[in-house]
Amino acid sequence: MATKKESLSIARVEVPAPKLERFTLKIVGDTPLICHRWAEKAQREMLGKQQKKATTTKEIRRPMYEFAESLYWLSEKPNLDGLTDEECQKVLAEVIPHSKFGFPVRAFKAAALDAGFQQGILKRNAGTNDLAKTTARGAILIQGEFAVIEGTPTPRQDMVKIGQGTADLRFRGEFKEWRTELLITYLSNTLSIAQIVNLFMFAGFSNGIGEWRPAKDGSYGTFHVEV
Repeated sequence: MATKKESLSIARVEVPAPKLERFTLKIVGDTPLICHRWAEKAQREMLGKQQKKATTTKEIRRPMYEFAESLYWLSEKPNLDGLTDEECQKVLAEVIPHSKFGFPVRAFKAAALDAGFQQGILKRNAGTNDLAKTTARGAILIQGEFAVIEGTPTPRQDMVKIGQGTADLRFRGEFKEWRTELLITYLSNTLSIAQIVNLFMFAGFSNGIGEWRPAKDGSYGTFHVEV
């Protein structure tokens, strides 16, 4: 018995072309920025433990060496291996004024997205036009891996708590006064410049970047957008 052939209608989906635009966001620090880059030596030791290699004896603490290792060097980092702390201090005093430093751009983007979500701006609510956090994540791209930090890093010493309440000292670099610029490419179909600026304003106030930032119960690493 012959069956009747049914014609299938295929819905036509139109995808609008992405409208990519770019602008520079000027960031000005309001409180000191504390850096804490993973030291290369610490990464080697971690890898050694995972490979079941024999551990070496613990070295004498060198605060100036740890300070240098905590920074994100964009220019050539001096080799301080084997130097005493006094020798490290002399080398750094000569090198730092002529060096360039940065900070990961992913920290700025994460701060903006987290702040927007916390404030309810990037939280999809039924019956509203709120923008979802995942949508905003795909609509903003910060160019490069590191933002250039304008400022001079200085060493600081802090007491921190590690496992089971044990106290230890940390020697890190901080920028007491700092500023930077972020080159942002964004989908103008989804977000406007004004919305992005506002997200980063929230980020600078309620989240911050670096160690001891507001998102981690601190007050460092806060900033505002220069408009």
